[in-house]
Amino acid sequence: VVSVFFIVGVIFVPVGVVSLLAARDVVEIIDRYDEACVPGNMTNNKLAYIQNETISKVCIRNLTITKAMKQPIFVYYELDNFYQNHRRYVKSRNDAQLRDRRKANQTSACEPEKTTANGQPIVPCGLIAWSLFNDTYSFTRGSENLTVDKKDISWKSDREHKFGKDVYPSNFQNGALKGGATLEPTIPLSEQEDLIVWMRTAALPTFRKLYGRIYFDLKVNDTITVRLNNNYNTYSFGGKKKLVLSTATWLGGKNDFLGFAYLIVGGLCIFLAFAFTLLYFIKPRLVTFNSSLLQSAWKVISCVLDIHVTF
Repeated sequence: VVSVFFIVGVIFVPVGVVSLLAARDVVEIIDRYDEACVPGNMTNNKLAYIQNETISKVCIRNLTITKAMKQPIFVYYELDNFYQNHRRYVKSRNDAQLRDRRKANQTSACEPEKTTANGQPIVPCGLIAWSLFNDTYSFTRGSENLTVDKKDISWKSDREHKFGKDVYPSNFQNGALKGGATLEPTIPLSEQEDLIVWMRTAALPTFRKLYGRIYFDLKVNDTITVRLNNNYNTYSFGGKKKLVLSTATWLGGKNDFLGFAYLIVGGLCIFLAFAFTLLYFIKPRLVTFNSSLLQSAWKVISCVLDIHVTF
């Protein structure tokens, strides 16, 4: 037991240190804009602001690069207090409809976004697709446009197996109440990657989803101008919206949890190994023999031998 604890500790501690060092190399810029983009005269009535279509939702944000960021730079949007893991929300979709255009009429479990007022099926149906995130971002550095590449931002398995190449949106966001972004009806669902990313629901109420990648190197003290459209309504449920620019390492994005988990488990194993070793030397286990058990065994052996000799 001591040796097992010691080996686990010796392996886990270096892994934890390496993981933490890799996480510290990740550069992140996080900008919360949901409150900053509300006009000053409507800070006390944010819901009226977001629901009023006559008010411009364009917002300009300036981000300063504090540490050099090498391409690719990942662009995420982060939502807080949004429960995509709610049971009724998660079930509000029909995977067969998403895969096969011949099953467009299969809208079971998509209530209340299953059909239009005249009974026509909605493709894609359900609350997940209906609530598709619709804030948009564009970036410039001085007079230079920083193009956001939105190709391959979703899982390859989702594009190839969960969303059909011959399935096109129809009757989507045509109701009186629009939940989020609209979809281009001439593009198949397998190529509408913002939708695919959004429909892989998050397990926690605070989550990030990939918006795209920027293939430009950013230097220290560069000023990035972000022109965003603040369309998504998080004000009705007290949510938060953040724009995140992040680099990545061989271990992925910034995540200290993995490193700390390895360090804690490894340190605990080493501590237990030394504690058990000390306990063994202070109070070693005594090996005793049970005389009655030996006598019984000897009688059995003697009986067997006696039978053999008699035979």
